[in-house]
Amino acid sequence: MKSKIKFFSILALLFMSATPLMAADFNMSDALAKFWNDMGITSFFVGDGWKNAVMICIGCFLLYLAIKKEYEPLLLLPIAFGMILTNLPGAGLFHTSMWNDEFLNPESPFYHSYRHVMAEGGLLDVLYIGVKAGVYPCLIFLGVGAMTDFGPLIANPKSLILGAAAQIGIFATFLITQMDVFGFNPQEAASIGIIGGADGPTAIFLTTKLAPHLLGPIAVAAYSYMALVPVIQPPIMRALTTKKERMIRMSQLRTVSKKEKIVFPIVVAIIVSLILPSAATLIGCLMLGNLMKESGVVERLSKAAQNELNNIVVIFLGTTVGATATAEAFLNFQTISILCVGIVAFGCGTAGGVLLAKFMNLFLKEKINPLIGSAGVSAVPMAARVSQVEGAKADPRNFLLMHAMGPNVAGVIGSAVAAGILLSFLG
Repeated sequence: MKSKIKFFSILALLFMSATPLMAADFNMSDALAKFWNDMGITSFFVGDGWKNAVMICIGCFLLYLAIKKEYEPLLLLPIAFGMILTNLPGAGLFHTSMWNDEFLNPESPFYHSYRHVMAEGGLLDVLYIGVKAGVYPCLIFLGVGAMTDFGPLIANPKSLILGAAAQIGIFATFLITQMDVFGFNPQEAASIGIIGGADGPTAIFLTTKLAPHLLGPIAVAAYSYMALVPVIQPPIMRALTTKKERMIRMSQLRTVSKKEKIVFPIVVAIIVSLILPSAATLIGCLMLGNLMKESGVVERLSKAAQNELNNIVVIFLGTTVGATATAEAFLNFQTISILCVGIVAFGCGTAGGVLLAKFMNLFLKEKINPLIGSAGVSAVPMAARVSQVEGAKADPRNFLLMHAMGPNVAGVIGSAVAAGILLSFLG
């Protein structure tokens, strides 16, 4: 009995819902035509719609690398999925036109404020405000600082020089990309060059300030090459060193006191910000996170910065950065150039650290294993692990990991400083 009542109730509801359509002289053929035209899949066969299909395939390939190969999955996965979402025809999740120069220029007749983005934009447009305002990269740096131990750098200050040397890839690429064959302006060249620092948040921060239209390809290149550190670096390291140099053993690092670890972030934040105010945002957040960790009095805040806050920001940052990789912005000669030049930037950074370590050995009594110079790029801690692996291949009893962590964390500071220098000159 109950089942019959339910059946007739459902039948009545269907009849009641269909009555307005019939009363409005509903035309089924027009409705089906509208439904067909509104389907996103039909857009793939109109005009440049095939480009969206290609971008969705690229996004799926990046998802494969993130899930199957585990190449920087924490950011590559949301970036890849954001790339898929932004290229779904008709979804309206992200509008490139809302973020062009005319739209954001107060003097332009086409100017609209962020309020317009909130009212008219899609979900990813709204979340992208955090990227455009430079909030997400800085919060990432806060989390990185809370997870970083600057002890190896404090124990061996020479590591700071190696970290600085590895930033040569940034400035070398900046000069290379201004050649006529590439056609990039200085702001675009600086944004591409920062890939050489192997620091994703810094690359995103600088690119949003100088060349936001290149954010998609630059972010994908930066994180892809960071994931490929174990593939890119070893051949360069072996080519620039002899087996004897790779077998150099370094003495154990001294123990760093808690007072030193507390004073370090305060001093670095003040000195760097006074010399280079444009780097204060990134350096300040990095050192604040580290101070919360080392002070020991705000453990809850430190854990929140390392975990909950960092994880949330990574989701927002990755998805919205991936959303900028539209078909128009990605499928062109510029993107191919960025991907090619980016690996040159990364290679130059690796070579710069190794070669400076070899040069320093000409004057030092206690020799430095040149392999730790390659860790001067900002891929923490992956680059340091590569140094350890390569050193162990030459001498299984050689332990370079902690020595390599010095240049590695110095590279985080170095890439932020390099971004500040470029921003002060070109911003």
